[in-house]
Amino acid sequence: MPPASLIETAPAKVNLTLRVTGRRPDGYHELESLVAFARVGDRLAFAPGDPLALEVAGPFAAVAGDVTDNLVLKAARELVRRAPDLALGRFDLRKELPVAAGLGGGSADAAAALRLLARANALAIDDPRLADAARATGADVPVCLDVKPRVMRGIGEILSPPLALPPLPAVLVNPGVPLATKDVFAAFARADGTKEGVPFDAAAIGATSVEAALAALAGGTNDLEPAAISLCPAVADAFAALRATEGCRLARMSGSGATCFGLYLGNAAAATAARAIAQRHGDWWARATVLG
Repeated sequence: MPPASLIETAPAKVNLTLRVTGRRPDGYHELESLVAFARVGDRLAFAPGDPLALEVAGPFAAVAGDVTDNLVLKAARELVRRAPDLALGRFDLRKELPVAAGLGGGSADAAAALRLLARANALAIDDPRLADAARATGADVPVCLDVKPRVMRGIGEILSPPLALPPLPAVLVNPGVPLATKDVFAAFARADGTKEGVPFDAAAIGATSVEAALAALAGGTNDLEPAAISLCPAVADAFAALRATEGCRLARMSGSGATCFGLYLGNAAAATAARAIAQRHGDWWARATVLG
């Protein structure tokens, strides 16, 4: 990545739980989701003073889409609409996360761009113009703006205060198949678009130990899993691979997939599991990490 004066990480967003709570008249589904962030993600650099521009490199750059449609530029333009005198510059994005993977990569990138612009222009992170720009950019961008575990509701615009989530050793696995969010929600609607999932007590996750947190999370669900598997059977393969590893206490899909995560009691168990999955499935993306 070219040298730059400012750098932000754009951590993967992981939906530890995801409950579909209803459908709005405009067709959008409303959700309730406990969100945490991984210690893996994309990397965004910013060089102030240049015209607004974006260059994308990294393992997943080739499948990241047209640069002109990237959410980094959209977020910057939305902030300019609210702060016309904003000093802009050049962004350089290192794309390390799979695309269309249920990890909120594009949203995390957009949120990182807003944080970089805030730093370069001496804006406070709680400046309401940042939150407005985040909402205008995309549904998952607001929760990615201030990287802390939270419950997000509605279509992503309603956020709880930060939650006290203990660091959770985890493995993220993507079977190498992109899965479009709109297609998963369409399949969900065809199957049973009015049924609400099982309520999850988010307050129970404020546990001080990993063991207690895992016990609380076991009571949650991701309502989109059956729809995702119907479109992409490789999601079921990822589940099977995670559950076959020693010490996996919980396996679940993140967001609309196809990435799945496994939770473990310790970092060593997660690292061993990630290596085993990578050895068996050389074309998959598998990373040991910590969620929090």
